[in-house]
This record gives sequence, structure tokens and C-alpha cells, in this order.
Amino acid sequence: MIVSKRKPTLEERRGRWAWVFIAPWLLGFTLLFAVPLIQSMFYSFSELSLSPTGLQLDFKGMANYRNALMEHVDYNRTLTEAVLNMLLNVPLVVIFSLFVAQLLNQQFKGRMIARVIFFLPVILASGVIASIESGDFLQSAIMGGGNDPATGAGSMLRSFELERLLIQSGMNELFVTYLTGSVDRIYEIVSAAGVQIIIFLAGLQAIAPQLYEAAKIEGATGYEAFWKITFPMISPLILTNVIYTVIDAFTSNDMTTLIQETAFRQFDFGLSAAMSWIYFIIIALILLITTYSINRKVFYQ
Repeated sequence: MIVSKRKPTLEERRGRWAWVFIAPWLLGFTLLFAVPLIQSMFYSFSELSLSPTGLQLDFKGMANYRNALMEHVDYNRTLTEAVLNMLLNVPLVVIFSLFVAQLLNQQFKGRMIARVIFFLPVILASGVIASIESGDFLQSAIMGGGNDPATGAGSMLRSFELERLLIQSGMNELFVTYLTGSVDRIYEIVSAAGVQIIIFLAGLQAIAPQLYEAAKIEGATGYEAFWKITFPMISPLILTNVIYTVIDAFTSNDMTTLIQETAFRQFDFGLSAAMSWIYFIIIALILLITTYSINRKVFYQ
């Protein structure tokens, strides 16, 4: 008796291709990342000292964690600032990215040049240029220019007058503070939004034009088409961009600088590892809460 092989379903084929696409990451994680990750966990519970035979690990239990959370003068403050900056910047970056992607998805002359311009901050924020930007030279130049009353360069992005006008108009003071703070951080927002703009733009171009044509025939306005068609269709990409922006906000800040200085300047690798693991756990919790909260509202086709 001949038994015919069952053809795999579409869902099964997609599952197999998913494993193919994540295989490079799994291979890289196993060969390059897993061992340092396990070592850092051991380091966080130990004190590293140099002996004639090499590095020596002395088990200290939770002492490094207690030192980071209860004794270190800068860790709690730096960690709190990192989390607060993330909470402030992520909504602004995602909303700005969606707004710009919506504009760049329109038909107009010079559209390709405009797309390149908005992606330039991603290129400029990498490699040597990022090192120069974060160096003392540029910082001193900016601080020097901002303090010069003759040039007034530092006052161009100040929002004190805007804040006063908005409060006098009757707006909530907390919302005004957040809004004017986002104006002061406009360079940081634009620099962090390049990848998210591309992701949103790809999602907008994948929406079938027939949906908008049918909505227009039914008399829907552009506002209604956005909330009834565009927003639900790109909601999975909103979740993706939120997760990406949260991770990106935590990758390079004062917290990571403190961890690096503790390890490679003070040579306290145990304390640095404990700081890293506390930081990692907090990031993981934020991602879990964010994913669970947004995923319930995501529309999947």
C-alpha cells in the first residue's frame, strides 16, 4: 500500500522559514554571546582578583548587588534617569516616526531626497562621527556658543517663552512641561527615529490602495481613513518600533558609561557585572510590560 506524503500547510512552511531566518542569530548567540553572558553572571556573585596563577574568583554572594543598590553613590540616580528618559523619549520618537513616514509616503517631487535626509541621522550617529559628537571638543563648542550672549545660539532652542504662553492659555502644566521638553530634545528625537521611519514607511506602502479607494467612495475623510485603515494595519509595526526604541534608548546612555567605567577604570568587574544584570532585568521587565500592554490592541490580519 502506497502512503502519500501530506504536503505541509502554509503555516508549517512559514514556521520552517522562520527558523531559517533566525538561525544566524541563534548561531551567533550560541558561539559568541552565551559564554560571556554566563561568565558575567558568575562575576556578579564574585570578586575578581589577580593572582600569580591568573584571575581568581572569590565568591561574595549578593554583596555586589547590595553595593550597587545600597552603597554606590551614582548607580540608583543614573538608573532612574535612564528609565525616565526612556519613558519620555519613546512615545515622542514613535509618534514622530509615524508622522514623518506618513508624509514621506505621499507623492511629491524630491521624495527620495527627503527620505535620504531623514535617514542621515542614523548614518551620522554611527562610527567615528558618533565619537566626535560625544567628545569634549563638540561639547565645549556647544557650551561655549550657548553661553555667548552676543550670538544667542543657546537661546534658539529654548522653550521658556513657549512654556509661559502655553500655561497662560490654560493648558495643563504637566503636559506643557512634557511638550516643551520634547522641543528641547528635538535633535535627540530626530537622531533616534531613522530606522523607525523606514519600518513605518514599509508598512504604509504594504497597505492595499483599494482599501482607501473603497473608503473614499463611502465618503470617509482622511482622518477617518487613518484611524480606521492605516492605524490598525500598521499596529504590528507600532509594537515593533516601540520595542526597538526601548532597547535603543538603553544601549548608549550614562548607565552604560557608568558600567564601563566601573569595569575598565576602577577594575571592579564583579560590581560592574552586578550593575549590568540589574540593568538587564529592569529592561526585560519594561519590555515584557510594554509588549503585553500593546499586543492586546494590535490588529493582526
